[in-house]
Amino acid sequence: MSIQNIARDLVASGKGILAADESNGTANKRFEALSIPQTFEMRRRWRELLFTTLGIETGISGVILYDETIRQRSDDGIYLSKLLYDKGILVGIKVDEGTDNLPNFPGEKITKGLDNLEERLYEYKEMGASFTKWRAVISIGEDLPTNEAIEANAYLLSQYSALSQKVGLVPIVEPEVLMEGSHSMARCKEVTENAHKILFEYLKKYRVDLSGLILKSNMVLPGKDSDEKVSPKDVAEATLSVFKNAVPHDVPGIVFLSGGQSAIDATLNLNEIAKMGPQPWEVTFSYSRALQSPVMEVWRGNDVNAERAQEVFKMRIKETVAASGGKYQGK
Repeated sequence: MSIQNIARDLVASGKGILAADESNGTANKRFEALSIPQTFEMRRRWRELLFTTLGIETGISGVILYDETIRQRSDDGIYLSKLLYDKGILVGIKVDEGTDNLPNFPGEKITKGLDNLEERLYEYKEMGASFTKWRAVISIGEDLPTNEAIEANAYLLSQYSALSQKVGLVPIVEPEVLMEGSHSMARCKEVTENAHKILFEYLKKYRVDLSGLILKSNMVLPGKDSDEKVSPKDVAEATLSVFKNAVPHDVPGIVFLSGGQSAIDATLNLNEIAKMGPQPWEVTFSYSRALQSPVMEVWRGNDVNAERAQEVFKMRIKETVAASGGKYQGK
């Protein structure tokens, strides 16, 4: 299948992407908060619970995995990635290796993972992956972000994308503007638009095929420590304004990260964005916590709770899919 067809399948109407690519450290922090043992086996059981939930393929087009996950097997000895593949769900893989401090730029980060990336991409493709993901983080603060930091990460995202496409994998580019801070929605909008414009300048400069690529974006929101009150309509208008000014129409789709929002806020904001469509791109979700957190709250590492947890997972997928079409009726 061509990368263009894979990209279109990932953003097919009525479906979205599950981000199950938390690093071991992030997964362990979430487990610790619920007194779940932070072990390889518990992470495996958690992922198996998600992937074996009946009917998720009706709302999930693809799942982004972590390196540990793509190598794990179910209780029956089946690779977890094959459980997804057998449901008709595309398998993706996070290929960046986290962030490090950007030298000479205090408070700013650069994403690692370009070394030996091509070799790893070929391995992941052999293991059944159809697409990849690379995340850059952009912080808002006093005199931050700098254009130099945005450009450095845009360069890395373009190189990662070019290598992914060379191997026949669809890259998801994620220039995440973080919610941490007391900044206003207007400041978030300014930074998000600038970061997107610079990213697409670099993608074009390095001849990345935009028709075989997906953008994963934050929504435009005030900082977590801000007292500013905004409605889902405010979020939708500001976010779509950024996309219209910065995202080329060649891109087949844009997927949202939940980015620190509560499950309900991420759903309501997505719903309002969808109601303002159609757009030049397909617009849907690629949520992690907004789909997983309510499920983990029920499961808590106890298999007695597994069936109920899977029911919650199905409900969260159904609600989020409804929101991706502007049809969510909840509160």
